[in-house]
Amino acid sequence: METKTLQIQVDPSKIMQVGTGFFASKTLLTATNMGLFTLLGKSPRSGEEIKKELGLHSRSLYDFLDALVALGFLNRTGIKETSVYSNAADTDLFLDKNKPSYMGGILEMANNRLYPFWNDLETGLKTGLPQNEAKNNGASPFEAIYADPDRLREFIRAMTGVQMGNFIAFANQFDFSTYKTLCDIGGSGGALSAQVVLNNRNMECTSFDLPPVSPIAQENIDAMGLGDKIHVVTGDFFTDNFPKADVISMGQILHDWGAADKKMLIAKAYDALPKGGAFVVIENVIDADRSKNVFGLLMSLNMLIETPAGYDFSTSDFEELTKEAGFVKTSIMPLAGPSSAAIAIK
Repeated sequence: METKTLQIQVDPSKIMQVGTGFFASKTLLTATNMGLFTLLGKSPRSGEEIKKELGLHSRSLYDFLDALVALGFLNRTGIKETSVYSNAADTDLFLDKNKPSYMGGILEMANNRLYPFWNDLETGLKTGLPQNEAKNNGASPFEAIYADPDRLREFIRAMTGVQMGNFIAFANQFDFSTYKTLCDIGGSGGALSAQVVLNNRNMECTSFDLPPVSPIAQENIDAMGLGDKIHVVTGDFFTDNFPKADVISMGQILHDWGAADKKMLIAKAYDALPKGGAFVVIENVIDADRSKNVFGLLMSLNMLIETPAGYDFSTSDFEELTKEAGFVKTSIMPLAGPSSAAIAIK
């Protein structure tokens, strides 16, 4: 009798939702990749208009569009042949390529690169080896990405998109009043530096990254008219010393590397800072109990897929690594979604 009652009370819906979660994920990724939300950002469209403009087939047209309605990404009036579709508010803000708030780059990369690689997660778990481009040609994902200008731009758009909310939150929440300079290591397109100077008039920033990235960062900075406040410096954070600054930041950098390289990068940050300077790492920091930040834990699995030794770290890991380097105090500043700024003071 007790077994029967237990079976009735236990609900399998979570198992089904997660187990078939790739249905919804691939639907959103496909819509983003084909530019549906950018199209609807211009004006609402009927199903027939969407079909013609995106080159879709009649079969499953309304299943595709109405699934996006049910998932909350689209609004709709009418039904099927009388339907007119428009973007939901968050979709319109973040998934229309014509808006500066566009963050779909990470979804484009997820669709074009990550989605097929995750099919080999089991192999990665059994071998401990990356399951991306490196699996076939031995090149690191960064070598493959940086060797292709179009793929590099897509990667930078992706990293900017996924982090923009965090950069804005950090630029507004962190107390910059006692600092004057910031150097963003692995600064990519310069987005973090831009948000810092836009929101803190006392700050000047340096965006530090590899030679292929510098022209893209400079383009972005010039387009925003921030060339007098942000300096683009070319270098390799493995072989070069970090530029001196009051604040050293890293956005989605540390998790790419294993423990030895993490320690090396943290030590370089320590050396570049004055006493009282701040080392700031913006990532999906895992909670100390390793049971709440689902996205952080899944992102760490993505590091298995993407890198030879990378992993996402917990608040406890960060404290241990930075104290070993000589930092005296650490704190965590929650940002957007599952991300945080892990801060260590010299």
